[in-house]
Amino acid sequence: MSNVSKGSIIGPLTRAVLLTILCWPGLPAALTAQPTTHLKRPLVEIRTELGNMVVALYNETPVHRDNFLQLVRTGAYDSLLFHRIVPGFAIEGGDPTSKYAEPGVQLGQVPDTLGIPLEVVPGLIHKKGALSAAPAGETREFTGLSHRSRFFIVQGTPYTAEELIEVAERNANLGTPFSYTDEDRLEYSSLGGQPRLDGGYTVFGEVLEGLEVIDALAKQPCNAWDRPLKDIRMFIRTME
Repeated sequence: MSNVSKGSIIGPLTRAVLLTILCWPGLPAALTAQPTTHLKRPLVEIRTELGNMVVALYNETPVHRDNFLQLVRTGAYDSLLFHRIVPGFAIEGGDPTSKYAEPGVQLGQVPDTLGIPLEVVPGLIHKKGALSAAPAGETREFTGLSHRSRFFIVQGTPYTAEELIEVAERNANLGTPFSYTDEDRLEYSSLGGQPRLDGGYTVFGEVLEGLEVIDALAKQPCNAWDRPLKDIRMFIRTME
């Protein structure tokens, strides 16, 4: 997602940054799991200095769910930054290189050469508060793959029924068709979101408590890379 809204191209990768990614101890390989939609949804708490969010993970996306839980349980996310914020769009975090990043440096640019296959599920939409996986990379070879650590949380804006029809047509033309129920349309018109991401990215959870924290994060001043001028760190724990 790091460049979804602006379409910029991934820059050159340094050896040091690549080694950080490849050697990050909390980074698991893509997991395999069977759907367990009948189970209670796991909860995690994302803590920030601007407030906390309680997030439910979807059992309908078991590979992304289990990958995220493994990272959380190993402490891999603790002290990483929300490194990119685009008001009205989303907040992004989970870049393993962000923990010790120098101020002002652009983050979220290193692709995940392994990735996780997309799990696009009807009814799991990019409404406000949706937890979605960033793409593994921005070039063609990463099509259909999610990044194993980077994620974004949607802020979005409201969409009318007419606007949603236009977005659905656009998505279909781009090869990521996605149909909507009446409930989906109501979510987008009342709560808001980013439907143009539907079909192209894996939504694997949603914020149950703390939607106001998304709004607080979205108000933070950022530099030209959409990185907050003041570092905002995350700490994530399971609520088991």
